Amino acid sequence: MNSQTQIQNLIENYRQAVMTKDIEKVMALYADDIVSFDAVKALQFKGKPAYRAHWQACMEMCPGPHIFEFDEITIEPSQEIAFAHWLAHCGGTNDKGETQSCWMRVTACYRQEAGLWQIVHEHWSAPFDMTSGATLFDLKP
Repeated sequence: MNSQTQIQNLIENYRQAVMTKDIEKVMALYADDIVSFDAVKALQFKGKPAYRAHWQACMEMCPGPHIFEFDEITIEPSQEIAFAHWLAHCGGTNDKGETQSCWMRVTACYRQEAGLWQIVHEHWSAPFDMTSGATLFDLKP
């Protein structure tokens, strides 16, 4: 299996693990030294313990069904390092039964060690209006 296919599979496994709220499967895809620039709460998360706590909090905020759909996935693989970017429609249903979602931008970097690809960096972001400072959550691809 070539690097392109392996990364495609990793991205789909990641998406499915989030949809089923399987934190163990999500975290198994990250390298121990993951650095994430997530769009929520902090400038950055360093290492699996910090990012696990963040994922746990996100899952608890949306106890209902999750929305985690990816569009326009582009993968640039090499032998040991790869990166991908895509648009993600993400959200979930809160404890009041309200579903909230938006489109985000995602870039992920991967490293292969001993034949295993892992996520070493993620960057999630949403565009914003520079004049008002408002996040533009209503944009669609």
